[in-house]
Amino acid sequence: MDRRRRGGAKYWLQVLTEIKNRGAADVLMLVCDGLTGLPDAVNTVWPATIVQTCVVHLLRNSFRYAARQDWEKIAKALRPVCTAPTEEAALERFVEFTDAWGGKYPAVVRLWEAAWAEFVPFLQFDVEIRKIICTTNAIESINARIRKAVRARGHFPTDQAALKCVYLAVMSLDPTGTGRKRWTMRWKAALQAFDITFDGRLTAVRR
Repeated sequence: MDRRRRGGAKYWLQVLTEIKNRGAADVLMLVCDGLTGLPDAVNTVWPATIVQTCVVHLLRNSFRYAARQDWEKIAKALRPVCTAPTEEAALERFVEFTDAWGGKYPAVVRLWEAAWAEFVPFLQFDVEIRKIICTTNAIESINARIRKAVRARGHFPTDQAALKCVYLAVMSLDPTGTGRKRWTMRWKAALQAFDITFDGRLTAVRR
């Protein structure tokens, strides 16, 4: 994707509208990494979609404002925020983090305050479900493999040839199917919880 184009709500609105026109009638949650304009565009196309920031990336971005020798301490101090049982408990732990580190690293505190509304949605789910929706790492890994395969080819004579390249790159990630079986089992509890939380919208989409 062209980095110069991916920062605005107008661009994301075009992308998401095309996805909807292709048949994605509803989106329950969108996990993203702080891309400018994306949350607003999502809620324009699918008003009921919950936007969740990538917690892993939020933690990594925190380190950008801190000295390397403090990274482990900051990660340890933020862990109770990320593993809190409720949003209220997370806020209490964040206040404790602010008291301990806000004086030295106010930029880290401001980063979390700005992202708070999109950080807390996953806290309504249990631990196993949180593991699935708290990060975009799995998608980024697939995208990296696809980019590598596309760059290696350089040129495609037809759209079909490009699709075949992408297909082979994705299949090479799990040639035996073991990973797919493992993820299928891992998602069973999450799917049930999502369907209950979202009042049957997931079942309606799957039909």
